[in-house]
Amino acid sequence: MNLPNKLTILRVIMIPLVMVFYMVDAIPYGKIVALALFVIAALTDFLDGYIARKYNLVTDFGKFLDPIADKLLVASVLFMIAIDGTIPNPWGVIVVTIIMSRELIVDAFRLIACTKGIVLAADIWGKAKTMVQCWTMPLCILLAFFEQCTSVGGAGLLAFQIVCYVLIGISTVLTVISGVNYFAKNKQVISTK
Repeated sequence: MNLPNKLTILRVIMIPLVMVFYMVDAIPYGKIVALALFVIAALTDFLDGYIARKYNLVTDFGKFLDPIADKLLVASVLFMIAIDGTIPNPWGVIVVTIIMSRELIVDAFRLIACTKGIVLAADIWGKAKTMVQCWTMPLCILLAFFEQCTSVGGAGLLAFQIVCYVLIGISTVLTVISGVNYFAKNKQVISTK
């Protein structure tokens, strides 16, 4: 197995660690550790793609697993920030439902394509969605940490909340746009002809 694929698998392995450190309040500064682990995992996404392209190590396995690893990483944080109310309900649940629905539908679409011998790579909209999510999720983890701290509050916390909510909104809109674009560009995959 080549290095880019190993980095992708490492990203998947790091997800439970992010979740444990985020969710277990008994761990001192657990959310900060979760934030650091998330950033490291997100960096592996950049590195695996860079190395695969630079050294011509792109594989069908990597094209298939890389977006799934990205989705799992983002989904883990989305679920956590919805569960703990970092993104207030009902908005947290609505955002998670929209984003995860798109991701599951696209994954099913990719599986159909795979059965026909077609590997569908992410396009510019999918990459933009992923990039915004990779900035939004760590900020939301940081927001959860700030909300947990009794010493952080007031106008600064409110401004940071607004920034996170706007970024979540942008992530959701990009998710919908990239999903529609994905289907429009690849509708031949589900063609019955």
